[in-house]
Order: sequence, then structure tokens, then C-alpha cells
Amino acid sequence: MTAVPERDHDPDTTDYDGDQLELEERLSLRRVAGMSTQLADVSEVEYRELQLERVVLVGVWTAGSQEDADNSMAELKLLAETAGSEVLEALVQRRTHPDPATFIGRGKVDELHEVVVATGADTVIADGELDPAQLRNLEDRLQIKVIDRTALILDIFAQHARSVEGKAQVELAQLQYLRQRLRGWGGNLSRQAGGRAAGGAGIGGRGPGETKIETDRRRIKTRISILRKKLRELDGVRDTKRQERRRHQVPSVAIVGYTNAGKSSLLNRLTGAGVLVEDALFATLDPTTRRTQTADGRVFTLTDTVGFVRHLPHDLVEAFRSTLEESTEADLLVHVVDASDPDPAGQIRAVRDVLAEIGAGSISEQLVFNKIDLATPETLTTLRTLDPRAVFTSARTGAGVEDLRARVEERLPRPEVEVRALVPYARHDLIDKIHRAGEFLTTEHTAEGTRVVVRVHPDLAGELEEYAE
Repeated sequence: MTAVPERDHDPDTTDYDGDQLELEERLSLRRVAGMSTQLADVSEVEYRELQLERVVLVGVWTAGSQEDADNSMAELKLLAETAGSEVLEALVQRRTHPDPATFIGRGKVDELHEVVVATGADTVIADGELDPAQLRNLEDRLQIKVIDRTALILDIFAQHARSVEGKAQVELAQLQYLRQRLRGWGGNLSRQAGGRAAGGAGIGGRGPGETKIETDRRRIKTRISILRKKLRELDGVRDTKRQERRRHQVPSVAIVGYTNAGKSSLLNRLTGAGVLVEDALFATLDPTTRRTQTADGRVFTLTDTVGFVRHLPHDLVEAFRSTLEESTEADLLVHVVDASDPDPAGQIRAVRDVLAEIGAGSISEQLVFNKIDLATPETLTTLRTLDPRAVFTSARTGAGVEDLRARVEERLPRPEVEVRALVPYARHDLIDKIHRAGEFLTTEHTAEGTRVVVRVHPDLAGELEEYAE
């Protein structure tokens, strides 16, 4: 391996920005030509790991305009590059529906094979979810590794997961996906454990035993059960924190949106959370919750959630359901959209589809068009027609962030009970509770105590009742 020169850590160096090891780990490794030990004959391989290298993309255009098809392929290219591969070529076929045997038509498979040979590609990525038969047929015809969009997204999630919960969720989704597509090559497909290996006693005691693929399915099923139990335990901790916030009547705001729309950057701008920000898809997998307060002192929470994408794998939604429930429990959703994306309306539809799937479709939503510094004036004019109440921001420059803060404060749920009370100075704890969970309408300091007119929740109204006027 080529030695990497040490970075100058002189604190006086003006462009030194700290040891960003997480980002460096993702970007430092490069493929070394001629070092691969992967076998060319797939009949000798029992199972193969996902190792994206030089790839060719292939898609089927079944509906919508050509622009929609191009946008989908452009997104697949970004996904492939995020996973660490080099995209060599992309092919799209116009069909009414994908071919049930090979995803693309027979002639297109031959054309794809020619492109694979000409470019020296290692992998073909299909812009869709392949069933086991399509996957097997394509690999047999192309003689190289074939994966689909779902496997690609799962691989990216596996690379970026950092917390115990995130890693468990990704592994669960991968195993659920793999269980339906488990296959062997060559003689390993029907390898059996009979005779003495199965505890038999020689002649008369040997039986067909259990095939290798059946053994792997059983192990996957056992591992899935273990992961689900672990996630239930972790979800219990998360639910306890939610109940604590509800008990203290703390409003919650969830930042949702398409992947790489700038959600983490906005959270940092609004709260100073300091979470990882990277120009990459799915840089954030683990939700981050921070407490902040309005200009008049009301406390609320802001949560940065995992980004969505078109055709987000169902297994992934199921595995991340406990994390995504941060959105279903929110009082307000701040829906962040990349204003510079070629198809922002498509992003909005994709996010709302996932929100509806997890039961968050009816929660109040504040649309935010981010990255306005990268969008043209014509684009911004068009976006204003999508939602007249939308806020336009740039998390990078800070433009519009104060407008967003004011809009969020305006749309937070307000306490429903109005109380007039003279609170003794000895009960400053009640004044503190009003600051955190209520809203002052008027305040007057008198000799007997603090005379207030406030809006509070019913529980706090009960505590103030003995001092009511």
C-alpha cells in the first residue's frame, strides 16, 4: 500500500480544519489495479460480497417523461459514486414494464454485455429492484456481478452507520433482503450434511441432511430474531425519552427531507449542534435531537432525521421504523428540499410518500427550499408557485435562516389555557416552568409577587390555580 504523507498539524496553519477522520476514512482508499484476487469462474464461488468498483448502470423507462428517466439515472450515478465506485456507462431501455426474466429485453442484454466487455466493468447496477430470477439470469448472461438499486442503498447505509442502533438496523435490512435472494454456485447449491457429519452411524444412518443453502437461511432467520430483540430494547430507551418530553410538554420539530438536501447544515445553523456535514448521500443515519428555545423563551426540540430517496427499500423503512418514528411523534415537520436539484417536485413527492408510509402524512409541514445560493433566479421563481408559505434558505451562507426560525416559532403549538395569577416570589419555580413550557402575555412585578397573564398547558394551569386572580 502506498504510504500516505503525514498532514501538517501546525495550529498556525490557516487552512487546517481538524482531524476529520470519519470523512477521511471514506475517501482515502483507492482501488489498486492488478491486485484483485476475485475468481473469474463463478462456479467456484459460493457466496460473494458486494464490492463496487467499475460499474455500468442500466435502467428501464416505463413511465413519465424522458427528463424523469434521466433524473432517476443521475441519482443512481450519485448513489453508485457515494458507495465508492466509478461509473463508466449508463443505458436506458424504453419499455411498458420490466422484462420478467432479465429486467431488460434479450437484445438489450446482449448490448449491455458488449458495453461491459468494452469498458472492463466489474459490476452492473440496475435502477430498480430485481427479483431472484432476474438477478440470476443477468449474472449468467453477463458473467459479472449484478446488483440492484436496493442492494446499493443498503451498502451505502452499511458504510455510514456509526451507532449501535444504526448498525443493527442496517444489518437487519440487509439480512431481510438477502434471505429472499440467497443462492449458491456450482456444487455448493446442493451440498448436504449427511452421514457422520450429521451425527449418522454409517450405512443405514445416512440421510439427505440439510443443504448448505437451507443452513444459511436458518442462520439468517436466527440472526434476524436477535437483531429485532436488540432493536426493541433500544427502542424502549428512545420511547422513554419521548415520554419524558411529552410529560414536560416540550414541543418537538423534526427536520425531514431528501438525502443531501442540507438538513444537518440547517440543524447546525439553528442550534449549533455540530453534527457531521458532508456533500454526500445518506451522510446522516443516526438521528440527532437538540433542545433550543424561541425568542420568548419557550423550549422545543429539533431532530435531524435520516434522508429519504426515491424508491426507498421497504426493508430499510421497516428496519428504521423506530428511528423514523421521531417524525411521527413531531408537532411540526420542517421539510427541506434542495432548490438546486433538477427535480425538486419529485423530491417532495418521494418524501411525502415515505412520510405517509410511516404514518406521518397528516402532521403539519413547513416547506423549506435550501441551497438557494446554487439555484438560478428563474428556478426560485418557479419554486415559489409550489407553496406560497415556503421559506427559502441557504444553510451555507445563512440567508433566510432567521426567517425559518421565526416561521418555526410561529407554527409551534401554543399552550391552550389562559391564566391570570399573582405568583409569590417564593414560587420562582412556577415562573421558571412558565418560561420553559408556557407563554407570557403580560408581566408585572408588585410588592406581593409577580402578576402574570400567561398561556400554559392544563397541568401547569392546575399548579397556578391557587394563585389565580
